[in-house]
Amino acid sequence: MISRAPLTRRDALRAAALAALVVPATGLASACTTGYDDSPDPLLPLLTGAEADAAAANALAGSAPDVADLARQVATARSAQATALRAEVDRLNKPEPEQSTSPATTVPDLAALATRLTEARDHAAALVPQLPAYRAGLAGSVAAGCAALQQLAPELGAGQPGKLERITPGRLGAEAVNALQGALAAEHAAIWVYSLVSAFLPADFNRGVDTGTAAHRDRRDACERLLAAAGAAPVPPEAAYPPPEPVTDQASAMRFVVTAETDAATAWHGVLEHTGDAPLRTLGTQALIGSATRCTSWRMEAGEQPAAIALPGRGSARG
Repeated sequence: MISRAPLTRRDALRAAALAALVVPATGLASACTTGYDDSPDPLLPLLTGAEADAAAANALAGSAPDVADLARQVATARSAQATALRAEVDRLNKPEPEQSTSPATTVPDLAALATRLTEARDHAAALVPQLPAYRAGLAGSVAAGCAALQQLAPELGAGQPGKLERITPGRLGAEAVNALQGALAAEHAAIWVYSLVSAFLPADFNRGVDTGTAAHRDRRDACERLLAAAGAAPVPPEAAYPPPEPVTDQASAMRFVVTAETDAATAWHGVLEHTGDAPLRTLGTQALIGSATRCTSWRMEAGEQPAAIALPGRGSARG
């Protein structure tokens, strides 16, 4: 057994001084490792993808004159998405990963560009359920914007989404219920608009009118089911929905449909920003994408530019 000499007063003071130096250092290390999420920003891959796609589409426009117009539309929209994503990524200012692979800034043809748009759409949609409210709306809008771009041409992957998935959300708060009521009101309006404009559109548009009507009825029914399950009385349809301009011919009828789809996109974007429920956000993203793709088709028919909106649902601008 080793015997130890008793501590002197000088030994005690020295030990206290050393302890005073060690404790703050330990506390500083703890502060550096807790209380702040220093993981990479989940929006960063969306940003780098949008920037690369814009560059690739611009390069394709310069090298392939036969698809230059389509490629430039993709470049313009993806650049606008990149700007919105950059603002949000910079705002949060999370550390960037030390090693990352940047997407290629060239593509050989439209088919490759279509693949990039599909990947971006699916990636953005997959992020929506797990992000904070504002970011969920942004990611959903990016997903819808990519789908809208694809609607410009079959070569880009044009196609309308199917019926909404039936979901079982958790308990919905007042904000989510109010947002759903707004989406339901927009769906009531869209159904009424499609019924009205059918009288001013030739038979060539019957399929588009029927498909749009069916889609909005599906979304109306989904809203009513969810609201009833949440114990809220679904808002009823109004007797009529005044158009922003008189509907007197084919051109004004198409513009009214564009307005209805734009309003529906805005309403569903609002759902994404006012609920944290993952199943409801998934449904809201599907509905937002549906309105974005239909809106693109009608904008093309109406000759409105740009035909595809970069960030559907964000703001009331239609250009």
